[in-house]
Amino acid sequence: MGDSLENLGSEEALGPESSIMKEELCMDIDPPFKENLATAEDWRRALDKVVPAVVVLRTNACRAFDTEAAGASYATGFVVDKRRGIILTNRHVVKPGPVVAEAMFVNREEIPVYPIYRDPVHDFGFFRYDSAAIQFLSYEEIPLAPEDACVGLEIRVVGNDSGEKVSILAGTLARLDRDAPHYKKDGYNDFNTFYMQAASGTKGGSSGSPVINWQGRAVALNAGSKSSSASAFFLPLERVVRALKFLQEGKDLTTNKWEAVTIPRGTLQVTFLHKGYDETRRLGLLSATEQSVRNSTPPSETGMLVVDSVVPGGPAHKHLEPGDVLVHMNGEVITQFLKMETLLDDSVGQKVELQIERGGTPLTVELLVQDLHSITPDCFLEVSGAVIHPLSYQQARNFRFHCGLVYVAETGYMLFRAGVPRHAIIKKFAGEDISSLEDLISALSKLSRSARVPLEYISYNDRHRKKSVLVTIDRHEWYAPPQIYKRDDSSGLWTVKLALPPESPLLFSGVNPGKQVLSNHSVSSCATEVSAMDLRPQQVSQESMDGVTNMETSCDDVPEGLNSQDDSDAGTKKRRVEENLSADGNVIIGHSLNGHREERFGESGAVEDAALRDCQGAAPVANNASVAERAIEPTLVMFEVHVPSLCMLDGVHSQHFFGTGVIIYHSQYMGLVAVDKNTVAVSVSDIMLSFAAFPIEIPGEVVFLHPVHNFALVAYDPSALGAAAASAVRAAELLPDPALRRGDSVYLVGLSRSLQATSRKSVVTNPSAAVNIGSADCPRYRATNMEVIELDTDFGSTFSGVLTNEHGGVQALWGSFSTQLKYGCSSSEDHQFVRGIPIYTISQVLGKIISGAEGPPRLINGLQRPMPQLRILEVELYPTLLSKARSFGLSDTWIQALVKKDPMRRQVLRVKGCFAGSKAENLLEQGDMVLAINKEPVTCFRDIEDAFQSLDRSNDSDGKLNLTIFRQGHEIELLVGTDVRDGNGTTRAINWCGCIVQDPHPAVRALGFLPEEGHGVYVARWCHGSPVHRYGLYALQWIVEVNGKPTPSLDAFVDVTKTIEHGEFVRVRTVHLNGKPRVLTLKQDLHYWPTWELRFDLETAMWRRKTIKALDSGVL
Repeated sequence: MGDSLENLGSEEALGPESSIMKEELCMDIDPPFKENLATAEDWRRALDKVVPAVVVLRTNACRAFDTEAAGASYATGFVVDKRRGIILTNRHVVKPGPVVAEAMFVNREEIPVYPIYRDPVHDFGFFRYDSAAIQFLSYEEIPLAPEDACVGLEIRVVGNDSGEKVSILAGTLARLDRDAPHYKKDGYNDFNTFYMQAASGTKGGSSGSPVINWQGRAVALNAGSKSSSASAFFLPLERVVRALKFLQEGKDLTTNKWEAVTIPRGTLQVTFLHKGYDETRRLGLLSATEQSVRNSTPPSETGMLVVDSVVPGGPAHKHLEPGDVLVHMNGEVITQFLKMETLLDDSVGQKVELQIERGGTPLTVELLVQDLHSITPDCFLEVSGAVIHPLSYQQARNFRFHCGLVYVAETGYMLFRAGVPRHAIIKKFAGEDISSLEDLISALSKLSRSARVPLEYISYNDRHRKKSVLVTIDRHEWYAPPQIYKRDDSSGLWTVKLALPPESPLLFSGVNPGKQVLSNHSVSSCATEVSAMDLRPQQVSQESMDGVTNMETSCDDVPEGLNSQDDSDAGTKKRRVEENLSADGNVIIGHSLNGHREERFGESGAVEDAALRDCQGAAPVANNASVAERAIEPTLVMFEVHVPSLCMLDGVHSQHFFGTGVIIYHSQYMGLVAVDKNTVAVSVSDIMLSFAAFPIEIPGEVVFLHPVHNFALVAYDPSALGAAAASAVRAAELLPDPALRRGDSVYLVGLSRSLQATSRKSVVTNPSAAVNIGSADCPRYRATNMEVIELDTDFGSTFSGVLTNEHGGVQALWGSFSTQLKYGCSSSEDHQFVRGIPIYTISQVLGKIISGAEGPPRLINGLQRPMPQLRILEVELYPTLLSKARSFGLSDTWIQALVKKDPMRRQVLRVKGCFAGSKAENLLEQGDMVLAINKEPVTCFRDIEDAFQSLDRSNDSDGKLNLTIFRQGHEIELLVGTDVRDGNGTTRAINWCGCIVQDPHPAVRALGFLPEEGHGVYVARWCHGSPVHRYGLYALQWIVEVNGKPTPSLDAFVDVTKTIEHGEFVRVRTVHLNGKPRVLTLKQDLHYWPTWELRFDLETAMWRRKTIKALDSGVL
């Protein structure tokens, strides 16, 4: 196979050898040099003619399709018809699905090429190009001479060496009758043909190379190799010559337009193997039959064709069986694949008579020869990033399913979220039987956004059991509407059109509630469905998602074959919450919220407990449950969070999270749940909430992400709970004061995966441990400037919940923190730990939301609610012991003042770094000690937050703090500006040429560096098979210029890129996180990769997708 862009020269990604052979095959070759039989001058003249006709092919598989994943690769091809502009290469290079490719000749002239044919079975295909476009190179086509191949023939394999230069390697043909190599059990494999074999050394990128003799004629096509034995495999050219003749006859040389050509190909959907006579005798072949066959074939013939497998539902199903020995076809003795295929190709739509022997019993069967192209898919449905198409003959043979079933080539987001694996066969959807792609489209057209419908599927590795999952139709416009792609061999492109009729509910955005401003609690709620999902950090990573869905953050190169690993990993790691249990509940808001308390939906105490236990579905409270567990269980919520792969912003490191949150507010109009940001990391999320108080699951919506502290607030619609559940669910009582102290007893209460409350008594060992988390390789949120609570018992790294007093009052959120452990200089591993997050900050934010504090409004459950903005100092601080500070020269006066301020901590805060672009960036320096704010000594992070509160209460404030700092032996007074941030997180992203760009998020700015060229836009993700994949514009860098025009902001970036047309080369200047500048070029492809924007609309609480520039904006 062609070299992947990321790991040139490595072909291990093409898959393991079969379990029987236990050997690894790959689709590349470069034989070693041996002694020449022809003279050196003969070979020099031959190579002088051949080398100019050999091209480097650079291909982009834009979508996963059939046997191939989306990705970019290098390979080789060679000109076989100069006048018509036809290049021969391998099928796995041409790809069965959408592909964009360029050919580069030896003189570095590069031209676009377009696929015109890929054989459904054998590993060859053709590209076309405009021969008139080659202006500076003199070359001739390479003639095909399959008849020249013989054992012992000296050969040369001419191909590119990892896409960089021409490589010429020598070998000797050792076999002409090798079995077709088996590459993957779930991917492309050739069959019903012999292969040639030669000893070789393997080099990447040589797929499709010509195997030439000393006369400069191609005798075979390089296809694959086995790395364990250095054997190379070449495809014979007889069927290639036949296909080329059809293409040549179909090309009108008087016009430049290429017309699609149909090449007759017949099949019985049977795989044959060539077995020696010794084996056929053991299978029961009669001696008389063997004698007759030997007399009718050349003495060199050593065996016969034997049935290896039969595809269910094919012409031979229930007529032929494995082990049947083929004797005659239409009265002719058939012992060779070529003769059999020639007969089948000439008999499409007709019947053929087969005479076989089965265990020594002669049988005659008559079978209809099927058109091979009729069972080769030429269209696919793309919905929510998934690629779905009829099951091909290749995969039907691999999986032993009927051809034409509805096959999932790529799961995308919606199916991944439901747990549907790659290679699944969809049998039912939304209650309708699915036997064709049209059935699936019909079922989709009846659904609306946010609908949850059952889907039934089977998979090849568990084929005897059907599995049923619940699919949630995307509520937000993460992806384009469902589209149908159709192959057009006349243009070499796949045409695209909307798959659903215009009146389909799925094409509408759904709920569009009117604007209502909420004041206090007097406005009635207008219920809306929400589609965000929330759970805790048992991460499920998915890299490949996908042509469109398969995305990466790494700036390093990734082998093409790795694109599909995420699908299988996701299928094994993802866990679903199976059941929701309930417990008694009450609705209470803690007394700390500035006097605001919410009405109660029932009576408290034992009377209410008994009533709730009698409610339908409510679970009985365990007899041995503590008082704290009884009180807090109705307030706990299990989260399951999914992040669309196309929208993995802000460095989020996984697509799937689990976690436990606590209800902090519950009224008739709105419910709010607090959870850590290692469960809900970004607002671009789909969240499902399962309540411990009642067996029900409803969607949630991210409404607040604290810019500094490790918590998020998620809203739900109480009316979606129903009367019984609403009465069982309660809000926890929040106790921000007094703060926990060392030695205090607390109860840790959380939920198991089965939604059973679990509690344990523990003791606080450190109530003010400062969090110190280093930056990850890919910058993402990390908790800073906050103190956490440590306990005397280790409860593991995945158990989350709340810390309460003995009566169930919540004193802290027991949340998860994400970190990255680094091993050496190049390896790292994601880890997580849990600590207590004091409840006071959560309580303050909740109080502002309830009191209607000034801030930008956003829609929550159909009501416009003002959301708070927070004042922060974009500086990362860390505590230093006063004993260490004394060594740096801090005076005894300040040390005594700080000890008097806080006798317990005995510390001073030091500056670790300033956020790039912050107001403090040019004022504070690393190592500065912050002694006082507005003349008041500060010793902890809460002191600084109290100063922010005072600043907000001051009417004449200019937003600056008077800081007293200690720097290099001197006390300095500084006026430092503060920054105001909302809790919306990133609300805008742009997809251009397959990369996701956004404004630099806080984790990036926390590194302390932004490009001098005006900051630029930050590349957060990239898609497999996209132009940025092909040309190497990976993540973790800023785009600062496009075609020489600065792009300091997203608006400027859009203004520049929307003027670039389809097919234009673009010059891009980037700056990496390490500060290294780079200039690269890429070719814009608006057909498969239109430019679009994803933006969160606060007024409708919806993520909206808007096309900025496309080849056909009416469709895309």
